[in-house]
Amino acid sequence: MIKPIDKITNEKALANAVAWYKKEGIVLPTFAQQKNPELIPEKIQDELKKIGLWDFNPLNLFRITWKNEPTEKGGLFGKPNFVVVPKSVSGVDAKIVLMIGKWFPTGAHKVGAAYGCLVPRIVTGEFDPSFHKAVWPSTGNYCRGGAFDSKIMKTESISILPEEMSRERFEWLRDQVGSEVIATPGSESNVKEIYDKCWELRRTRPEAVIFNQFDEFGNSAWHYTITGAAVEEVYDMLKSKNSRFAGYVSATGSAGTIAVGDYLRTKYPHIKVVASEALQCPTILQNGFGAHRIEGIGDKHIPWIHNVKNTDAVTAIDDEDTMRLLRLFNEPEGQKYLKAAGVEAEFIKVLDLLGISGIGNLLSAIKTAKYFEMTSDDFIITMATDAAEMYQSRVKELEAERGAYNEIQAAKDMEKCLFGQGTDNMRELNYRERKAVHNLKYFTWVEQQQKDPRELDQLWYDRTVWDTMFNQIHRWDELIMEFNERSGALKKYL
Repeated sequence: MIKPIDKITNEKALANAVAWYKKEGIVLPTFAQQKNPELIPEKIQDELKKIGLWDFNPLNLFRITWKNEPTEKGGLFGKPNFVVVPKSVSGVDAKIVLMIGKWFPTGAHKVGAAYGCLVPRIVTGEFDPSFHKAVWPSTGNYCRGGAFDSKIMKTESISILPEEMSRERFEWLRDQVGSEVIATPGSESNVKEIYDKCWELRRTRPEAVIFNQFDEFGNSAWHYTITGAAVEEVYDMLKSKNSRFAGYVSATGSAGTIAVGDYLRTKYPHIKVVASEALQCPTILQNGFGAHRIEGIGDKHIPWIHNVKNTDAVTAIDDEDTMRLLRLFNEPEGQKYLKAAGVEAEFIKVLDLLGISGIGNLLSAIKTAKYFEMTSDDFIITMATDAAEMYQSRVKELEAERGAYNEIQAAKDMEKCLFGQGTDNMRELNYRERKAVHNLKYFTWVEQQQKDPRELDQLWYDRTVWDTMFNQIHRWDELIMEFNERSGALKKYL
């Protein structure tokens, strides 16, 4: 049955890992330090002042936090990074807040989810960095984050992602990280092809250890504890006397980020947790399938680690809207039109912080506000996982396909894609509908991935399993501190 990672399973592999990191002088941050960077030793913070955010330096493991200063080099820590979307853009009274992922190493928060998967395996002896290679299967930023973590933790990586993902991803993985890159057939929606490649590696390469974000509870546990606390802190900063934390919106993706909704439910029981997916592949909304262009959100299956019982509603966003808004937000003519339309100059300056999935989450938040008839007292918080810099090749492709952007097109895009969002392609889920979505896991995880069907029932009927799996981080921190003590790498910073 499903059990937490809480024991040392291979002392020999653990001893190898300790010796490896002793030789390399690498300190593993605790999850408490990633949640609260003020706990990081002062000597490490002094060293970070000399290091760029994306530098391949092991001390950047301490920058896996929402609280990095928004600067490319030498920054330390402050409040979580976020932007508030003005009504001039959203068209709704509810206050929509976007958490900003750009200011993580790699420019996306998935670097944290990857750390949450890899490190528990190292400190329990399940991953030997002197022998194993970390395999990062992903449709987007997770393999980038995993490959980055692997490189600065001095272990080799294999990155698996669909061949139709953006060119920037492949170039960075190959040229900067030096990861072994495997391109699988298809686009964002082709997750099964990634899984098939993982099975091939299991059979043929004994050094390969698969860190599948879709069934690794380290992914959701990291977000539950660390992203959840950051979201709560942002709300506490912004709320007033009559405020209400009304909604949390997340693309389903690997179901890591949506686990924040489980954390928030413990603090704000009335909150609406809303899953966002692409209309072209409406897996939850219609048990549907297809291909789409909202990179990084995955499809055509329900992740093992998605607690569907805690999902109140689902929205489906037309990927054409996200692509048109990518141009509106990033083309000079688009920004010029936004200014003329009364959008605040300060917000126009930060539009490049929204990647394609962030735009999709914004649109889902707008639909959520309209569906639940939210007021100016209501807050909805969602994610801008990465920034537009990851998708400049897409902007160029759209220009080549559709011609130069102009004022007329900008007006059409703002009216249709932002203000025209309605409550269509959206459903509030009752108990039976949630169970039906949960049951879809059978076809991926039992039939294809050989999980025990009793575990599938456990995820639905066992009232304790989700709390247990989400709250493993406290035990992992104990193991990390023991590991650092054995390696001795931390001593020079104390």
